[in-house]
Amino acid sequence: MIRVSGLRKTFGAVVAVDGISFAVREGEVVGFLGPNGAGKSTTMRMLTSYLDPDAGAIEIAGIDVLERPLEARKRLGYLPESAPLYEELGVVESLRYTAKVRGLPAAQRRARIAEMIGVCGLEEVVKKDVSQLSRGYRQRLGLAQTLLHDPDFLLLDEPTSGLDPNQIKEMRGLIRRIGETKTIILSTHILSEVQATCTRALIINQGRIVADDQPDKLVAASSAADGARYVLLLRGAVPEAACAVLARLPGVSGVAGTAQGDGLTRLEVRGAGADLGEKLFQAAVREKWLLRELRLERASLEDVFGRLTRGGEP
Repeated sequence: MIRVSGLRKTFGAVVAVDGISFAVREGEVVGFLGPNGAGKSTTMRMLTSYLDPDAGAIEIAGIDVLERPLEARKRLGYLPESAPLYEELGVVESLRYTAKVRGLPAAQRRARIAEMIGVCGLEEVVKKDVSQLSRGYRQRLGLAQTLLHDPDFLLLDEPTSGLDPNQIKEMRGLIRRIGETKTIILSTHILSEVQATCTRALIINQGRIVADDQPDKLVAASSAADGARYVLLLRGAVPEAACAVLARLPGVSGVAGTAQGDGLTRLEVRGAGADLGEKLFQAAVREKWLLRELRLERASLEDVFGRLTRGGEP
């Protein structure tokens, strides 16, 4: 288990991490979310003992990171946003070098390197130098180096940053497979990445944890708090008048309307009640609006993130 208690870090007058506490149990893949400058990378660097906190405690598998940092690092694998690679080395040479630094016995190195080449999909580039690798293969090589010593816990900081859509899909699949046997903290600001790979989400904002739960549960809680959201597209309706009509309906808590051009009006309606959609349809019929579209928009992790980090929707 990774256990963080009262962790705080400042840089001059700037409070980067403000007394956060959380625990990550074995077998979890936890998404660590937050806007830029929220404190994600600072927290990750303290977990690796690269930075010392001003206050608080960190334990990894029962090891106090501040008192026994080298022992804690043996249990960790850390991949920063840009994988630290030596351009002049070949792919296999990079892995050999990392294996030596990690203290792998010589008798185990060849087998372990071969295994990581297979796990991380590096077969096509084993004869290339690092300088010849694409961004995607660099990240794969960095991940292979991170896994070489078979750590129990992985800290991945923006692992898909700078990758193209195909590379992102491949990296997410790789993380999911690794997550079957490892405990992972995945720092990112890409919400779809958390939904695709993580069993739990921690959201940090201005140095503080503002949410901690399974992604689906966070979305469900947000839906319950904000109510359902319907979108209507009408012809023959004036936005202000249409908003006034719908705002009077039982269960409606808010209406916003905009003119879309070509005589169309777009309305966004919030409210509660199993029959709210039916009431909206009936109102359109009564008012003799031509209803082009009526749909229920499901809440998303983006809605949760926006509400918690900007006080509203993204």
